[in-house]
Formats: sequence, structure tokens, C-alpha cells
Amino acid sequence: MTRRRHDPDRAQRIIDAALRVVGRDGIAGLSHRAVAAEADVPLGSTTYHFATLDDLLVAALRQLDERFIEDLRAHPGLADPDADLATEVARLTGEFLRGEHSRAVLEYEIYLTALRREAVRPVAAEFVDAAVEVLAVRVDRETARALVALIDGLALQSLLTGRPYDEDEARAVFARVIGPR
Repeated sequence: MTRRRHDPDRAQRIIDAALRVVGRDGIAGLSHRAVAAEADVPLGSTTYHFATLDDLLVAALRQLDERFIEDLRAHPGLADPDADLATEVARLTGEFLRGEHSRAVLEYEIYLTALRREAVRPVAAEFVDAAVEVLAVRVDRETARALVALIDGLALQSLLTGRPYDEDEARAVFARVIGPR
């Protein structure tokens, strides 16, 4: 194990290691010991920066959520009033699912820990609210909330069943929720 006297990036390395551990071994494989080994830091460093596994999961989910929201904000078609929103949302969802498969699985695995881990719930709610805000630039809040729920539903169905995501079918479903322009 490499000892680092001054290590200002240690907390970030621990979060990144936790994401790798969950990506490889699932939530059940997450422990301070596994993360310390993955990050190549002393065990006490993980508990110093993240007293509980819930604290570590909150930090990991927040990092994943921020990256996803950045991707949403950066997607040019979502803010463009002339772009067909249903097509853009379907495309973005497809890009997410066709991208690195392990990223989508990792994001949903940590996101869904909120079902059983109270500490993670506020971060999951923050993500939903942030995604709604991005889409509410184009539609009313209720429709934006329905679109976020539909994105989650379609993504989870694809990930859980192994069925390929059908972008054309998704576009049609998103268009129904959005309604006429």
C-alpha cells in the first residue's frame, strides 16, 4: 500500500474506488475494507472521510447524478425550442443505454439503494428534481416529471429484461406524454 502524507484528492479517490467496487461487485460487495483496498489507502482513511457506508453511497450517487445532469444540460436538443422534444429525449435515453452498459447499471444500482437506505433518498430526490428542471424549460413541470419517470421506467425495463431499447417506440411514447406542440 502506498502511503501518502499529503493527499488532497483522497476523498475523491475513495468515491471513485467505491464506484468501481459497486460496478464490479454490486452494492453487496461495498465495504470500507473493499474500498480502501481498491483506492490503495489505509482503511482508516475511508472511515475518516465517510463514517458510514451510507455517507459513501450518498457521495457516490451525488457524483453520478451531477454527471448525468451535466449530460442533460449539455444535450443541445433539449433546450432548442425548434427540436422535437420526444425525439431528443428518446435519443438521449438511447445514448445513455447504448453507452457504457456498466455505467447505466451502476447508476441505477446506487439510485435504487434509496429504497432501503433512508440516507440516500434525499440525493435520489435531488436528481429527479434536477432532471425535471432541465426538461421544464420545454414543457410544464407535470409533463417534465412524467418524462423523467418514463425515462427511468424504459431504462429499467431495458436493463432488467435485457431487451434492446427501441428508440422509435420510445419516441412515440414520449410524444404521447408531451402531447401536441
